Amino acid sequence: MKNRILGTTALVVAAVSPFAAFAQTADQVSAQTPAQADVSQVDEIIVTGSYRRSLEEAVDIKRKTVGFSDSIVATDVANFPEQNLAEALQRIPGVTIERNRGLGQRVSVRGLPSEFTFVSINGLATASGSGGRDVEFDIFASEIIQQVTVQKSPRAADEEGGIAGSVNISTARPFDYEGRRVVAAAEGAYNSISEKTDPKLSFLASDTWGDWGALVSFSTARRTNRTDSESGINFRPLTRFLSASGTRGTQAQAVLARDAGVIVQNRANAAETDRIIFQDKVGDRAYLNTQDQWGGSLSLQYRPSAEFSLAFDALIGRYETTEDQYDAAAYSASSRSTLETIHEYDKTTLADYGMVVLRDVSYTATQHEMLSKEQINETDYRQFGTELNWSGDSWKLHALAGYSGAEKTLDYSNLKHVAYAPSRTRWTADGGETIKSANPASIDMYNSPQSYLFEAYETSLEQITDDKYAGQIDFTKYLGLDFFPALTSVQFGARYTDKSKERQYGALNIQGTGPGRVDYLNRPMSQSELTPISELVPGGAFSIRDLNWSQVSNDYARRTFRYDGFSTPFTPGDYYEVSEKVLSLYAMADLNFDIGPVPVSVNGGARYVDTAITSSGYHQIQNPNGTTGFTPAPISSDGGYDKVLPSLNVTAELTDSLVFRAAASETLIRPALTDLAYKRTASFNSFRFTDGNPNLKPTYAKQWEVGLEQYLGDGGLLAVSYFWKEIEGVVRQALTGTVPNVTKYNANGTIDGVYTFDVYQPINEAGSYEVSGVELVAVVPFGQFYAPLEGFGINANYTVLDSSLTGTSKLGIPTPPVGLADNTYNVTLFYENARFQARASYNFKDKYVEAIGYEMYPIWREGYGQVDLSASYRVTDAIQINLEGINVTDEATKGYTMDPSFPTMYEMSGRRINLGLRMEF
Repeated sequence: MKNRILGTTALVVAAVSPFAAFAQTADQVSAQTPAQADVSQVDEIIVTGSYRRSLEEAVDIKRKTVGFSDSIVATDVANFPEQNLAEALQRIPGVTIERNRGLGQRVSVRGLPSEFTFVSINGLATASGSGGRDVEFDIFASEIIQQVTVQKSPRAADEEGGIAGSVNISTARPFDYEGRRVVAAAEGAYNSISEKTDPKLSFLASDTWGDWGALVSFSTARRTNRTDSESGINFRPLTRFLSASGTRGTQAQAVLARDAGVIVQNRANAAETDRIIFQDKVGDRAYLNTQDQWGGSLSLQYRPSAEFSLAFDALIGRYETTEDQYDAAAYSASSRSTLETIHEYDKTTLADYGMVVLRDVSYTATQHEMLSKEQINETDYRQFGTELNWSGDSWKLHALAGYSGAEKTLDYSNLKHVAYAPSRTRWTADGGETIKSANPASIDMYNSPQSYLFEAYETSLEQITDDKYAGQIDFTKYLGLDFFPALTSVQFGARYTDKSKERQYGALNIQGTGPGRVDYLNRPMSQSELTPISELVPGGAFSIRDLNWSQVSNDYARRTFRYDGFSTPFTPGDYYEVSEKVLSLYAMADLNFDIGPVPVSVNGGARYVDTAITSSGYHQIQNPNGTTGFTPAPISSDGGYDKVLPSLNVTAELTDSLVFRAAASETLIRPALTDLAYKRTASFNSFRFTDGNPNLKPTYAKQWEVGLEQYLGDGGLLAVSYFWKEIEGVVRQALTGTVPNVTKYNANGTIDGVYTFDVYQPINEAGSYEVSGVELVAVVPFGQFYAPLEGFGINANYTVLDSSLTGTSKLGIPTPPVGLADNTYNVTLFYENARFQARASYNFKDKYVEAIGYEMYPIWREGYGQVDLSASYRVTDAIQINLEGINVTDEATKGYTMDPSFPTMYEMSGRRINLGLRMEF
């Protein structure tokens, strides 16, 4: 199929439906019979900067696909308000993003956790610098991307790995365009909190010479984002104080009885004391995130005929970010503290769980901290791949081979000054606050630099290397059998992947002017160079609360405390390497027939997956002198599994405008590599080993889906689908066995005794949970119903989920799966004429459980909605001006523990306004 896309400001979106794909992948095309190809193939798609025309083309192509999938094409990715690929993907039905400091970072599909999503670029599984399998989308500049397809109902030919769905990214190739194309764009981006304006530049050049074509693209951007936050607030069980020996425990028990009327029967009974809650921490902090990102792509293509194409694609990029974090924090649960006075308590809000919450308390010795944290992240990404497509009279061949790799380095430091003093901590409407208590020894934690003493300059260094190689070959045979005319084609193929990930980590605390020195210890913070928070980060005063404080800048800390010759050594106990080899074989068939007047298309098949794992890491041991050490070399362990994954997709054209779709399949998501890592750490005082587990199996899902699509004409669409998933084998930590006859030594080298140690490992949890949901889509150009509204329209989608409770809380508190949101929706209103386009979009993700605190208390992220705006004006055929606004209503990110009256976080990341100029030649 020859796609001719004129005008890079155009938008082509198959995301208008849960079942659409704008441009069919090579596998999908090869699965068609010649007859099908004649019907569904579009000789050329001409989009001249029209959003509405893009929707019409997307809906037209969607009608001819089998299965449930959504797509978004580069012109929308590049031209809609976003700072990276993740933020653009949230426009697709059922797709939401996880934000970090206001920026989209990870993608989740249908409300499931981000690690349940599989990502590939040009058919190759994507490497990343994370310790798991989820991809950090913020490393990808959107300009180098041509198309993204989110596939929700897999076929046998599709690479396995995504329970929620698979995100397939394609970069641009020269024959995607007609002849020579040169596009350049420049943009300035303003953040309302940092008050910084940053540049963004992009360039694309493409040309074809007969049978040959070449395309190069490049983009670079800087982003300066500031986030002001009150966060880190959490529930802490009063077990922390009540179980302590001496006066800490007895005083907490007495104060609890005196001020709240709560009588503790047994201070050593955690089942009782875990249900009495106090506020552990309050932290006011400002973040400054500075990103420098560049990416480039090269594509060479040889296409002597419509039947043969050979392409080579290269993708390289670098993502550098420095995050400065400045904290003024108070830890009520310090090792020196206990209760002094309870001013307010709550016995009613969580009474159903038998819980008492202390809302306002004075403590005897709060640990106040001034923390200057710096994290430098450098990620280098590269991918090289070759793809071949050939078709004959009745055969089709598709093959690819390639490599994807990423290297990530995280350089982290934390300058820590501490002051112990009585204080009073309480919840507020949006978070918490720590103020002076009535105790004469109490301090103003924000204005007492002489009370804060140097504790340590903590450093760590982490390096992750991720390499993935893959090769695949597919054959399609078109059939014309007189005895079985419904069977139109069969397809079969094989894929081999070889993945490895290596991680090294080390930490070192500096306390003096050289190795082993402690001359900085207990030095007052006032002896260092101090800077007001309003000057440490650009943009002025702290925006969350009326506060101002001074502390040490990260620049000063790095210059002062990193002595000459300093380096952070890697620790053997934190090293691991995981290798994973996968062989996949599949076969599937396409059938086309009529049931009465209804044309029906069926795609069915099965995929066999065989996985072999080798993992190695050092094991911690105790030396005869009582010190801890590690095995002289990494210890390896093997694991593996195999599985048959069936799939079925059905499409039926009930009328000329009504289409029914159905799908059923079994799929999987592989365990995180950190869980597979066979490294062992020991707690000799707890008689416990903690291991990785190379024998972990994937998390599996059985799923099915049905849907209806009603076409309205002029690109209009109303669609609904219902989906169901049963997910089993979720990974969790558990006691898996024991190691007998372990010799434990005293510090002086004498034998303490010989003991049996427990072994804890990640395991696949028994049982399963169910997730079901409904997706609704409406694409309505208003002009087809009322002529004066020509040019106006709406593109909206809504996903609602229902899941069984997993009960992961130790206290038996009913809890949905971590990371799953019940409701998500996107609404885009648009208007366009010959030269002007405008869009307003609202994206919402409902509340979801972010974590289980202390494995007891569900911590919720509140529902979040954001308004984004986009407008463009084409001055001439070659020049366009763009204006974009992101989070224009300046929404805050919020969270709470169990009930909104116990907030855990309140973050403001501000608005982002982009003004750009695009030129086409």
